Amino acid sequence: MQQNTNIREANTCDYQSIANIYNEYITLGTSNMEETFKTTADIAGWRKKFNDREKLYVFTDHEIVIGWGIIKRYSDREGYRFACETAVYFTETELGKGYGTQMKKFVIDACKQLQYKHLVAKVFATNTASIAYNEKLGYTIVGRQHQIGFRNGQWLDMIIMQYIIENE
Repeated sequence: MQQNTNIREANTCDYQSIANIYNEYITLGTSNMEETFKTTADIAGWRKKFNDREKLYVFTDHEIVIGWGIIKRYSDREGYRFACETAVYFTETELGKGYGTQMKKFVIDACKQLQYKHLVAKVFATNTASIAYNEKLGYTIVGRQHQIGFRNGQWLDMIIMQYIIENE
């Protein structure tokens, strides 16, 4: 796995920063289906439910958390044990600086180390920048879920993207 001194596994001291960044996106309503702001306890709850192949990472700049990435199981059904969902979030002031690309590449490498085969990213159909970002990193569009979510008074479509880790 490539080494990046700005990326490390999250610890309890990072949970409030992770919640704050996620809450930015909840406010915007353009990247996730959450409507209730997250707290430190909520992030701790995520981690408590993780298995040993689910990970939460942070990206720091001068030891300040400016972004985070997650690897979570796609399903708890055994047949899906080689599939996971990935996501990356950065505070709005740090977008467009290449940090998201660094984090997503790190997450992909971590997925390889964790022996995943199939990575999934779910993106709002209206979020063309995120779709292009994932495509640049090797994800491909495999489907569209029509009117699957309801946010800000409107029905939203979700684009499903996948990244297949080939045998190396």
